[in-house]
Amino acid sequence: MLDEPVAADPATDLRSPFADLPAGAAFGTLVHAVLEAVDTGAPDLPAEIAARCQEQLIWHPVPGATLDVLASAVLAAMVTPLGPLADNRTLGAIAPADRLPELDFEYPMGGNAMPTLGGLAALLRRHLPADDPLAPYADRLEHDGLGTSTLVGYLSGSIDAVLRVSGRRFLVVDYKTNLLREPTSPGVEGLVSGYRPPRLATAMMEAHYPLQALLYSAALHRYLRWRLPDYDPTTDFGGVLYLFVRGMAGPETPDGCGVFSWRPPAGLVVELSELLDGGSR
Repeated sequence: MLDEPVAADPATDLRSPFADLPAGAAFGTLVHAVLEAVDTGAPDLPAEIAARCQEQLIWHPVPGATLDVLASAVLAAMVTPLGPLADNRTLGAIAPADRLPELDFEYPMGGNAMPTLGGLAALLRRHLPADDPLAPYADRLEHDGLGTSTLVGYLSGSIDAVLRVSGRRFLVVDYKTNLLREPTSPGVEGLVSGYRPPRLATAMMEAHYPLQALLYSAALHRYLRWRLPDYDPTTDFGGVLYLFVRGMAGPETPDGCGVFSWRPPAGLVVELSELLDGGSR
């Protein structure tokens, strides 16, 4: 998938609330900590966000990240609609009972056989339609000899959040603070238009986030299978939201900006889980 250059006008395009905040791993850790700690059940969400920002700036100080600017930016991200997968709700509107932050997981990979990235690429080609935004990722998995790489040993990690919507549909959520630069359009990284859906799909594949999303999906599938009575992946597994917060500017955010939504077919998630087991069921 080739991304088209961004046609942006800094004078008129919506500016990112994060434009004056720093980039880098330390800032990402700070934002993740704030989003994990915010209590969406608090009666005053802006005050709650400000309090959590103040608290986390003590634990995760980042030069250039001031309290007022950080709190304002996080609030904007938390009141941005998340799109159809989340019933157009916002992070701030998800009750604490419907949000499970930092879901830790660990599972073995490779049982009766040694699964490979090439095997995963074959699954993607079999399940994803040609117009799926991540369909081209199958080719990336086989470039530079990656296809023969094995998926063995123990995989451990933590999903930033699992959201429950529509009563019994569960979403994988991952927060990203990436600064998406455009060599052909300097300065667009400070605009919400720099985080529109096609650019996000490209950024996802460049960073191999689809692989992360798929492994997280398999982890959530297994968790729900163990914990949810009468679990049905076709209805209970709701998909994946990668939230690029620099493109999230509140209710006025253009549709899709900052929010990468993807619902891999249930069959893909189930077969991936089986592949990671080495083909066992």
